[in-house]
Amino acid sequence: MNGAISVVGIGADGWDGLPARSRRVLGSAEVLIGGPRQLDLLPAAECPGERIAWPSPLRPAVPGLFAAHEGRTIAVLASGDPTFYGIGRTLAETVGAERLNVLPHPSSVSYACARLGWALEAVETVSLVGRPLAGLSASLHDGRRLLVLSAGAETPAEVAGLLREKGFGGTRMRVLEQLGSDRERIVDGVDGVDGTADTWPHERVDPLNVIALDLVRSPEALRLGAVPGLPDEAYEHDGQLTKRYVRAATLAALAPAPGELLWDIGGGSGSIGVEWMRTDRSCRAVAVEKDPVRAARIARNAAALGVPALQVVTASAPDGLAALPTPDAVFIGGGLTAPGLLDACWGALPAGGRLVANTVTLESEALLARWYGEHGGELVRLAVAQAVPVGGFTGWRQAMPVTQWSVTKAGAGA
Repeated sequence: MNGAISVVGIGADGWDGLPARSRRVLGSAEVLIGGPRQLDLLPAAECPGERIAWPSPLRPAVPGLFAAHEGRTIAVLASGDPTFYGIGRTLAETVGAERLNVLPHPSSVSYACARLGWALEAVETVSLVGRPLAGLSASLHDGRRLLVLSAGAETPAEVAGLLREKGFGGTRMRVLEQLGSDRERIVDGVDGVDGTADTWPHERVDPLNVIALDLVRSPEALRLGAVPGLPDEAYEHDGQLTKRYVRAATLAALAPAPGELLWDIGGGSGSIGVEWMRTDRSCRAVAVEKDPVRAARIARNAAALGVPALQVVTASAPDGLAALPTPDAVFIGGGLTAPGLLDACWGALPAGGRLVANTVTLESEALLARWYGEHGGELVRLAVAQAVPVGGFTGWRQAMPVTQWSVTKAGAGA
């Protein structure tokens, strides 16, 4: 491979755990790049190349770093499997996958499943390395097994605190330290008692650790399903909330797919953007809300429901839309009659993009009817009634009907 960069996975067992091919690559490299911990695992006599620790911030420095050593044989060290939450992805995106010669090592997740007797394909993995703790919340489901890639020595205690807060205090917790090395051990409870989030006694553990969770939800905790239509009480709101059944229908019309970006305009409490992002970890959303109090509330709801990466833009639409990245879908939940809003959203959508708009007013309904006449799609009315006490009997209480227009923009690729 002309100009190839070797990316070598290394475990906590260091040089002794490397296969012969990885040793040959590292021993012959003129330049060795990695984190200080990985570089320290290499014996100087076997690996005489120049050693360079990653600068910070890392990603912007990568192209210049490799350009400075063009023409020399370069080996990059990575923890475990470089393409599993590792440096491999960053290098592929910055210098090109075609330049990489990746030599993987077993990942910490593979080691953890081997030690616990868990089926790797049946376990979800969540990384907290460089990511907010709140992101773990979206993966909390009763009876599931999770492996959490820890950010450091205090992460297990922080995870235990989050589990207690979310009603998962009975969750079985184990921490696997220094996997693959001769210092490997499993940290559990004390005095032979199984560790749980409620009773977790360890404030700090070895910084190199993976957290194993057998999730148990308290019967009193609010149950949050894996599909759109979360209970209304899951949200902090001031009444500006797309209600549960309309929300489920709206997300079905928006049809999120992995990696897609949503504009949630007139965010209110942020429920559409939140549930769009909960459908897949790679989904992204931008909530546009002109009221700063509501904008702050959207951010709190996003963090509480496990999608803290939801971007909140405090601005009026359409003015606040100009600088946003191109969406795959747009939801308009408020401000439909603002001059130029529908035109701006329609213009921003690429061919194949979806637009969904909800309204309860006659004025906005007339606007949607006109756009429906011009662009097609589906125009539906959603009516929900709930059973409520009527004296000693039960009757129906009708909510305001919601008119919904949904359309896919035609054109090449649609």
